[in-house]
Amino acid sequence: MAPPAPLVFSLPSVGDVSIVLDKFVANCSSQAIKAHGRFTIAVSGGSLPNTLAAVLKNNKEVDFSKWHVFFADERCVPLDHEDSNYLLAKKELLDHVPIPTGNVHPINNNLFKNPSEAAEDYESVLVKVFNDKNEVRFPTFDLILLGIGPDGHTCSLFPGHTLLEEKDLWVAPIEDSPKPPPQRITLTYPILNHANAVAFVVTGSNKQATLEKILDEKDNSLPATRVKLAHGQLYWFLDDAASATLKKTDIKKTF
Repeated sequence: MAPPAPLVFSLPSVGDVSIVLDKFVANCSSQAIKAHGRFTIAVSGGSLPNTLAAVLKNNKEVDFSKWHVFFADERCVPLDHEDSNYLLAKKELLDHVPIPTGNVHPINNNLFKNPSEAAEDYESVLVKVFNDKNEVRFPTFDLILLGIGPDGHTCSLFPGHTLLEEKDLWVAPIEDSPKPPPQRITLTYPILNHANAVAFVVTGSNKQATLEKILDEKDNSLPATRVKLAHGQLYWFLDDAASATLKKTDIKKTF
């Protein structure tokens, strides 16, 4: 059976996107905890942590004690470096909510100079949390939150890069990112497409042309277009500035 079609929502402002994200993530968390006692989430960097945390960090109804937080990709820099996705998430969200320290899974701070070792180590963390009995082929995240770049990249999966064809690794190193810093690790398509839910969060008029290619034209050369869940639900949360030029996409104005 084919997976459900993506659900695309457009809200008037970035603030409205934050309000809807709070409701959406809280619901995903509640359902996951009810189903299997925890909530596994991966987040990316850029503007996403700020948009995500703006309302969510004050939500007292969410059981953050059951959260496990991972990073959809990470720059190979120290955890206190300004380029670190972990540091950004820490400042915007993690410092404000009661997630147990051991349930937050950053890159190994001792391995940031070696992307291959860092990726292998991060995969071992995923194995420990998701698959300690080696019973499944790929881990199933409850939710993965992603953004896109102007070139259509997502995570650290860039147009034309060999990593777009990776079929086996859960976490892959990248030494030649076209966007600095060049050394990174990233979740791969087998992980992204095996999740129960993936949500892209995209705001701003500078993303209009890229969204047209992804959502209207379904241009498969753009990495974000290739996020196609095997069984789960794909969501897009946009503001009206980003979605203004979409013509072929079914857009919902309320969530």
